[in-house]
Amino acid sequence: MNEQLLPCRSCGANRLTLILSLGRTPLANALLTPAQLADAEPTYPLDLAFCPHCALVQITTTVPPEQLFREYLYMSSFSETVLRRAETLVQRLITARALGPDSLVIEIASNDGYLLQYYQRADIAVLGIEPATNIAQVAREQRGIRTISEFFGEELARQLAEQGELADVIHANNVLAHVADLNGFVAGIQRLLKPNGTAVIEVPYVKDLIDQVEFDTIYHEHLCYFSLSALDRLFQRHALQIVDVERIPIHGGSLRIHVGQAARGVFATPAVRALLQEEAAWGVDLPAFYQRFAAQVAQLRDRLVTLLNDLKAQGQRIAVYGASAKGSTLLNYFGVGRDTLDFVVDLSTVKQGRYTPGTHLPIFPPDRFELKERDPKSRKQLKAIGKLLKRDDVDRVVNACDAGREGELIFAYIYESVFDASPTERNGFPDANMAMNAASTFKDGSFKPAPR
Repeated sequence: MNEQLLPCRSCGANRLTLILSLGRTPLANALLTPAQLADAEPTYPLDLAFCPHCALVQITTTVPPEQLFREYLYMSSFSETVLRRAETLVQRLITARALGPDSLVIEIASNDGYLLQYYQRADIAVLGIEPATNIAQVAREQRGIRTISEFFGEELARQLAEQGELADVIHANNVLAHVADLNGFVAGIQRLLKPNGTAVIEVPYVKDLIDQVEFDTIYHEHLCYFSLSALDRLFQRHALQIVDVERIPIHGGSLRIHVGQAARGVFATPAVRALLQEEAAWGVDLPAFYQRFAAQVAQLRDRLVTLLNDLKAQGQRIAVYGASAKGSTLLNYFGVGRDTLDFVVDLSTVKQGRYTPGTHLPIFPPDRFELKERDPKSRKQLKAIGKLLKRDDVDRVVNACDAGREGELIFAYIYESVFDASPTERNGFPDANMAMNAASTFKDGSFKPAPR
C-alpha cells in the first residue's frame, strides 16, 4: 500500500494510504447521446485511499460538482423501493418528533421530491435543496415541492438561517459521500438545525464495501466511504452528537445516523457505543483491515471476464440489466465492452436512447429482451411454474419482486411466457420485518405482455 501526500477530506492530515487504483475512468453517470459518441470522453483517476488519522476512506480526485450534478439523470421516484422506504421513515419521524403544521423539514439533495412529498401530504412545511436544475424543476412542477437549486454548504445555511428557515428535521440521504467540503457541509447542518432538531443522514458503510467487495460503488460522485468512527470524529468537530445509528441494507449496506446539537446535552444510545466498539475490534483505524481489498477485486475481475468469454465462445448473446453508475465502474475497470456485451436495458426513460460511458453500449427499454429458455432444465422449470399458475384454484398472482430490479423483469417474462390470465397484484413492503403484514399492502401490478 502506497502513501500519497494528499490532505484528508475530513481531518486534513497529509498522508493517505492507497487501497485500490481503478485507473482512469469516465464519469459513471455521464451517459452519452448519439451525437456525443464521436467525441473524446474525459477520464479521471479513480483511486481509493485511507486516512490513518481519522479512518475516513476516500477517493483522491475531485471532479467539480457543477460538472457532476447540475444536470443529473437519476430520479429517486423511479424506484418503488426507495419510495416505500421514504414513506415509512417519514411516518416514523412524524410520530417520534411530534411534527405538525408549525414544523419545517429540509432535505439536502432532495432529488425529485420523492421523500418530502410525504411530509407535505401531512401538512408539514418542507424545503428541498437540489443542485440539479432539471430534477429540481420536476420537484417543483410535478409535486409542488418548494425547492432551491443550489449546492448546500455553510454559506447557504447561513442565508437560510437569517431568513428564519431553521429545521426541525434535516434529511441528507446519500449526499454526504458526494461532498468535497465535508466540514463546510456539516457546519451548515449545525447552523440550520433547531436546538432540539435532528438530522437524519444516510451514508455508504465502509465495512460492507470491504467485506462484500463492493468496488463498483466507487466512482467519482462518491468521494467518501464512512465508518461510524470517521463520522463521529467529523460531527464532534462541529458541535454535533451522533445520537443513534442503524445499519440498513440499501445501496449494498449503509448507515443511517440521527444527529443532534451537542449543546443540548444529547447522548449517544447504546447502539452507537456498541458499533464504535465493534469497529475498534475489527481495526477501523488500521491499514491492515483494508489491504486485502485490491486482491479480492482482481480475483472477481478474473472470474467474471472468464465467465463472459466462455459464454461468448458458446455463441450466447449477453445483455445488461440496468444502466447504473455501478455498472459503469465494473465495465470500465474490467475492460468489458461491445466485443462481449450486446446492449443494456433500463426502466428509466431518461436513460433510454443514450449510451454507456466508456463502453458505448446502447440503452433500450426492458422489452428489448427476448424470452428464451437456455436449456432443458429451464424449460422444465418454466413448464412446472406454468402448471401452478393455471390451476383452477389460482385466482390471483402476487408479484412480490423488488420493483425496478431484475426480479420484477423475470416475473413479467414468466407470466407472459405461460400466458396466464390470472389478475396480478403488486405486493410492496419496505423491509423484511414487514413481510408478515404484506397481505394488507397489495397494489395493482397487472400489465400487458411486452410487444415483440
